[in-house]
Amino acid sequence: MTSRSLKAAESSMEAGTRAFMAGNMGEALRQWDRQIAEDPSAGPHHWQRGLALYYAGRYKEGRVQFEEHQVVNSQDVENAAWHFLCVAKLESPEAARRVFIPITADRRVPLKEIHALYAGKGTAEAVLAAAERSATGEALRNQRCYARLYLGLYSEALGDQAKAKEHLLLAAGEYRMDHYMGKVAVVHCRQRGWTVPA
Repeated sequence: MTSRSLKAAESSMEAGTRAFMAGNMGEALRQWDRQIAEDPSAGPHHWQRGLALYYAGRYKEGRVQFEEHQVVNSQDVENAAWHFLCVAKLESPEAARRVFIPITADRRVPLKEIHALYAGKGTAEAVLAAAERSATGEALRNQRCYARLYLGLYSEALGDQAKAKEHLLLAAGEYRMDHYMGKVAVVHCRQRGWTVPA
């Protein structure tokens, strides 16, 4: 890429991120598709685009994005989870489990337990218990944020809106983190019309 093209791609990445965080998935995708047009090699790396496709209701394309991302990031439980969520929306949670991406080396807490839950081999209680272990302060808060985010997303995939709302509002409120996935919890709640705690 030329330096001009690189700057354009970076600008589109930033503009897409701003649009995503504002809940404007159409604009986020427009910006990120422009970025990928400038640099096609960025396409498989673009998990953020997969999230926007999910929230735009473009689940088939989201599934493909997460499958492409798996090629360049093979040990990320979050990628497997979002792939599950897209397939669950397209077909069913049972169908999503049949093609669930195996992950064995993601050491982040409580991602191992989240993976087991989505695979149908774990429990929400195990996720919450893992989130409470071996951390204090901000690290503990971060584990709780991830636990509640992915429990909420999973509950929604299974059709339990009450549980989804409970978990996601905790991820977006009491356990809110100022990183990308922490902000995704806020975006999700706002997309669903839920009032996010200040």
